[in-house]
Amino acid sequence: MKELNKSISFDGRDIRLKVGTFAPQAGGAVLIESGDTAVLVTATRAAAREGIDFLPLLVDYEERLYAAGRIPGGFLRREGRPPEKVILTSRLIDRPLRPLFPQWLRDDIQIVATTLSMDELVPPDVLAVTGASVAVLLAKIPFNGPMAAVRVGLLGDDFIINPTYGEIEKGDLDLVVAGSPDGVVMVEAGANQLPERDIIEAIEFGYEAASDLIRAQQELIADLGIELVHEEAPPVDPTLENFIRERAGEPVKGILAEFELDKNARDAALDEIKETLVAAAIAEMPEDDPIRAAAAANGKAVDNVFKDVTKKLMRRQILEDGVRVDGRRLDEVRPVSCLVSLLPKRVHGSGLFNRGQTQVLSAVTLGTPGDAQELADDLHPEDEKRYLHHYNFPPFSVGETKPLRAPGRREIGHGALAERAIVPVLPPQEEFPYVIRVVSEVLSSNGSTSMGSVCGSTLALMDAGVPISKPVSGAAMGLIKEGDEVRILTDIQGIEDFLGDMDFKVAGTDTGVTALQMDMKITGLPVEIIAKAVHQAKPARAHILEKMLGTISKPRAELSPFAPRLLTIKIDPDMIGTIIGPGGKTIKGITEETGAKIDIEDDGTVTISAIDAEKAKRARTIIQNMTRKLSAGDVYVGRVTRIIPIGAFVEFLPGKEGMIHISQIADYRVGKVEDELSVGDEVIVKVREIDPKGRINLTRLGIHPDEAAAAKAAAAVK
Repeated sequence: MKELNKSISFDGRDIRLKVGTFAPQAGGAVLIESGDTAVLVTATRAAAREGIDFLPLLVDYEERLYAAGRIPGGFLRREGRPPEKVILTSRLIDRPLRPLFPQWLRDDIQIVATTLSMDELVPPDVLAVTGASVAVLLAKIPFNGPMAAVRVGLLGDDFIINPTYGEIEKGDLDLVVAGSPDGVVMVEAGANQLPERDIIEAIEFGYEAASDLIRAQQELIADLGIELVHEEAPPVDPTLENFIRERAGEPVKGILAEFELDKNARDAALDEIKETLVAAAIAEMPEDDPIRAAAAANGKAVDNVFKDVTKKLMRRQILEDGVRVDGRRLDEVRPVSCLVSLLPKRVHGSGLFNRGQTQVLSAVTLGTPGDAQELADDLHPEDEKRYLHHYNFPPFSVGETKPLRAPGRREIGHGALAERAIVPVLPPQEEFPYVIRVVSEVLSSNGSTSMGSVCGSTLALMDAGVPISKPVSGAAMGLIKEGDEVRILTDIQGIEDFLGDMDFKVAGTDTGVTALQMDMKITGLPVEIIAKAVHQAKPARAHILEKMLGTISKPRAELSPFAPRLLTIKIDPDMIGTIIGPGGKTIKGITEETGAKIDIEDDGTVTISAIDAEKAKRARTIIQNMTRKLSAGDVYVGRVTRIIPIGAFVEFLPGKEGMIHISQIADYRVGKVEDELSVGDEVIVKVREIDPKGRINLTRLGIHPDEAAAAKAAAAVK
C-alpha cells in the first residue's frame, strides 16, 4: 500500500492519519496522531472457523510505558496485567465497532490499538476508536462505516472537542460520541449534574465533529483507490424458519402475552415449546427431509431460528400493541423496593435495591488515605483513586453454574459506569478524607444491573454516613426500531435488552445527569431519538429516587462504630522528616504507643486514623507537640534520657530533646548531675534558648507554679 498522510482540523486541534508506513502484514494499519499522542491501530481478518455462529471480534488496546518515557515497575520491569483504564478503552473501541459489522459475518477479526507516544495532554482513547474504523476499511473487511469518535468537554458555557486532560478535569462534562453515516452509534459520559438539554446539545455537537472525521476517512479511502466492501450475505434457506414459524409462532405469541410469567417461567415455557413442537417434530422426520437436513447441518440452527422467531414476535407485540412481555406500558418502571442496614455494622454501610427481578446488594467500606488505589503503571496523569466501585456478577444471579473467575471486561465496565455516576456527588477530600470502596453484588439479574448498582450504592453510602451532596438513581432505556417505526422502552428487562436494538443507561440526581452509556445493535440513530430517550428516562429516575428516599432520606449523622475515625492536621512540610524519624523510627513509635495509623502527604497533610477516637486524638496530640514551633519561655513536662558530666538531656516532646546545663538544674551549686537527676526521672523544664544551630537549652529555674501546673495538665491529655 502506498504511503499517504491526511490531516483533519477542528476547533484549532488536528488529527493526523498516516497509512502505508507501519505493520505491512496486518490487514490494515494506521498511525493516528494528535499533538504528541500517537496510536497504531491494526485490523486483521482470518477465515471463519467451523461451527462458529457469532462474530468472533477481539479488540485489544495496549499501552506501552515507553510512550511516556517511563520504565515499568515490578520485578520484571515490563508491562503486565492490563490496568483498568486499558480494559475500559478496549471496551470503548469495541462497542461502536461491533454493530457496524454485518450480522452474518463469522470471520475472526482482531483489532489491536497500541499507544506508541503520549504527551499527557491528549487522551489516546478516542483516537484509537477512530483509528479502528480506518484500519478496518484498509483491511477491506465488510463494514457499515466509516465510524469516528470524539470527546466533548464543557468549560463554562463552551463545548470543546477533544479536550486535554486538564480541560476534562476543570470542566463539567466528559462525553465520548461515536457515529456512523447513519447516526450516533455509541455514547459514554460523566457529567456534573448537567440538565438533559445540555447533554443532548453536547451529543449533537459531538456528532457533527465525528461527521467531519467520517468524511475524512471516506476521502482517505478514495485517495488510496480502495472501495468500501459490501459483501452479500450468504444465502439462507427459509425452509427451517418457515417450519418453526408455522409450528411455534402462535404458541410463542401466547407465551409472550402471558404477562404474569416471570423471567424463569417464561424461559422455561419457551424452551418447552422449542423441544416439544419443534425439536421433537424434526427428530421424527426422515433423514433426507430438507428440514431435518437443515437442522443437522448446524447443531445450533434450531436454537438460532427459534430465537429469531421469538425476537420478531416480541418486537411486533411492542410495535403494534404497545405492550411489553410483562404487561407494562412502554414508559413504566418495574416495582421498586429498597432496604438499608441489612448487614451488621462491621460492614460500614449496606443497601439492597430491587427492581423487578433485578436485585443488587451494595456494601461500603471506609478506609484511610493509605488505602487509596495507586495508578502507577498506566499512561494517564491521575496517580490515585480515592473512590472505588467494584461490581460482581456471580453465575447464580441468572440461575447458572459456572466457575468463578477474576472480573471480566463486562464487570469492570459496569463498575466503572456506576463509579462515574457517583463521583460528582461525593464530598471533597478536605471535608471527608476517607477512601471509599463500594462493592455491588448482583444477587439476581433481569436487566439493568449496572443502574441497580448505582441505586444500591447510593443507599449504602447514605447508610454509611457518607455526606453525599445528592442521591443518585439510574434507569436503562431500550429501543425497538423497524423501518420508520420506533418505540422507546423505559427500564428494560433482560429479554428486551437481548432482543432489542439499544441499551441506554442514564444516571443522575434530581438536578441533572451524572453518567450516560449508550450501546447500539443497529448502525446508528439520529440525535432526535436519543434526545427522546434521555427525556423519557428523567421521570423514571425520579420515580426510582422517590422510592429510595422513602427508605433513607439523607446520610446518617454518625459513622459505623467499626469505621476508622480520621483526624486531619496540617504541618509544615519541613517537619515531615521529624515525624517520620530516622528509618521511620519515630512514626513507628507513635503507632505502637497509640495504635493509630498515620498517613502523611507531601504538602504536610497528616491524617490519623483509629477505630478508637481517643487513640486518634492521642496520636494527634503527640504530632502537634512534635511539630510545635518552640519559643523561649515554653514550659513542658519531660523525662531524662541520658546524663553527661555537664548536664542532662531531657525529651520534653516526642522526638525533641534539649539539654539542662548543670548550672540550670537547681538554684544552688550542683556538684554532680547524678546527685540531682537519674535517667527516667520526670522533670518540669522551661525552654531557655534555642541557639542558631537549633539546639535547645533548657532550665529548671524560674518556673512559676501556675506554669508547672499547666504543663502537667497538658502532659496528662490522652
